[in-house]
Amino acid sequence: MRLDKLLSRLGEASRSECKALLKAGRVKVNGEACRDGAFSVPEGARVTLDGRPLDTRLTRHVMLYKPAGVLTAREDKNQRTVMDLLPPVYTALECMPVGRLDKDTTGLLLLTTDGELGHRLISPARHVDKVYLARVDGNLDGADAEAFAAGIELSDFTALPAKLEILSPDTARVTVQEGKYHQVKRMFGAVGKPVKELHRQTFGPLALDEQLRPGEFRELTDEEEAALYAAAGLNHEQ
Repeated sequence: MRLDKLLSRLGEASRSECKALLKAGRVKVNGEACRDGAFSVPEGARVTLDGRPLDTRLTRHVMLYKPAGVLTAREDKNQRTVMDLLPPVYTALECMPVGRLDKDTTGLLLLTTDGELGHRLISPARHVDKVYLARVDGNLDGADAEAFAAGIELSDFTALPAKLEILSPDTARVTVQEGKYHQVKRMFGAVGKPVKELHRQTFGPLALDEQLRPGEFRELTDEEEAALYAAAGLNHEQ
């Protein structure tokens, strides 16, 4: 990739600003000042700006512990979004949330720059499990578990069969393979047990890292990336 385009993609400078950076010799490739914006940066090259090493990877996969009160959106004029919790480089690289969590829902949210991966992971046809811990208003019972297992008819669609594990009278673990708008909350509402708290524990083969606190994130390991691509039916190439 051209050096000026790479700097722009990483959010370090606009294409026009790159000219000034390069002319001043502030950008080095493998230790040598490079003033040519059209220079093709070799794969694995060490690129620095004012002596600061740049992470030149254009593909990123992120695990975020989404806190309550934050929108799952790229941007919003009035409220904080999950992108506000990440360094600007992720916005510059167009890292996108995979599906969404409601504003008051917490837990594991995946973000990726790979649009095809994200699309496949949220497709019901892929049967990728999402596991939530829910606390409800009311007492859950076997009839609720049977209703979830049969598939619950909602106003605009019938939810696919889901697994409901009752952990206590008002707490359950639910596994779904869809992720439509307010789906889990609507399913509990349909059996007369409104959700008070909802937390996503897992997404496909990934579990929320216990070391993360609300609002914190980390990039996926190579093993986690490979597992996600396998769940999406895609080849994982480093």
